[in-house]
Amino acid sequence: MLDTLYARGEAAAQVTGSRLLQAMLDVEAALARALAAEGEIPAAAAEAIAGVCRAQRFDLDALARETARHATPVVGLVRALRDAVGADARDHVHVGATSQDIVDSALMLVARRALAPLLGDARRAADAAARLAEEHRTTPMVGRTLLQQALPITFGLRAAGWLTGIGAAEARLDAVRARELAVQMGGPVGGRSPRVAARVAAELQLAEPVMPWGAIRVAPAALASALGTLAGVLGKVARDVTLLAQDEVGEVREGGDPAAGGSSAMAHKRNPIAAVSALACVKRVPGAVATVLAAMEAEHERAAGAWQAEWGVHAEILRLTGSAAAWVGELLCHLEVDAARMAANLAAAATGGAGDRPLPDGTDELIDRALAAYPSGR
Repeated sequence: MLDTLYARGEAAAQVTGSRLLQAMLDVEAALARALAAEGEIPAAAAEAIAGVCRAQRFDLDALARETARHATPVVGLVRALRDAVGADARDHVHVGATSQDIVDSALMLVARRALAPLLGDARRAADAAARLAEEHRTTPMVGRTLLQQALPITFGLRAAGWLTGIGAAEARLDAVRARELAVQMGGPVGGRSPRVAARVAAELQLAEPVMPWGAIRVAPAALASALGTLAGVLGKVARDVTLLAQDEVGEVREGGDPAAGGSSAMAHKRNPIAAVSALACVKRVPGAVATVLAAMEAEHERAAGAWQAEWGVHAEILRLTGSAAAWVGELLCHLEVDAARMAANLAAAATGGAGDRPLPDGTDELIDRALAAYPSGR
């Protein structure tokens, strides 16, 4: 029931249990082909292994029960995979690998696949912010600091700030996607030849690490931190809208479905549901990011508990940040700006000295810089 709130957008579809299973199987298939290319297993065995690496062939519920038995999803998966390939290839499954190789690489693969739609939703939000910045570059409104009326600005300047924040966070996350999502293929204690990792990385389109990173968790931390940054910016946009949409302010309102946003007790209300839903997602992200950062303290060559804590948290961060991006994209695409109400509030503020000053000199230049740095429709 709550997935429509916390799992909006296409990113959520990439972080399900079945998608994780398929990613693990993709890693096993890539490993088999890499081993064959290195002459460590027969080519025929590698193709037999890759041929059965399809999630629908395996019982996800049975694998889940095996995960609880072994504190890893890989033991049961390797056993099932060996049964599926038959006698000729079973001894060539998972050769030289450890559970961490498969789980870490699969989580990076899931992230790469989820980030494509997630970044698309973030770009939609940024494009909408760019349109608002251009359309309202001369629409005056009261600027507010510490929740009090300050000096005049334009709504275009506010929207340009949204654009800059989303664009910068999106660019950082895109860089993580390109360079930090590295394959993990270190073997039992992290000393395996990098040649296998290089081949697996090439097949899965993941980055090739300098060396195995099983106990050095920079890659997961970089991903979680970049997602948390984007979530924070999206939360800022949503919070601004909730404040500007208050009845006593009334400077913006959510568009879209006119029947949405109802109250079960007060028929007159129309709540800002996209903004509220985005905030509901964003509020859960920092704690999840903190879990990933806390898990960086790993014992020796593999952590006992901290590594396992990461698995579900990464899916949660991807799902929630993707959902927030989808909500904010929808919010800004349909946002209705009440320029007359902004002017009225500014005129009222002028009587108290808050709104009777000219706009900042750099407003146009700043908006132009934001639009140039993060052009709409990129």
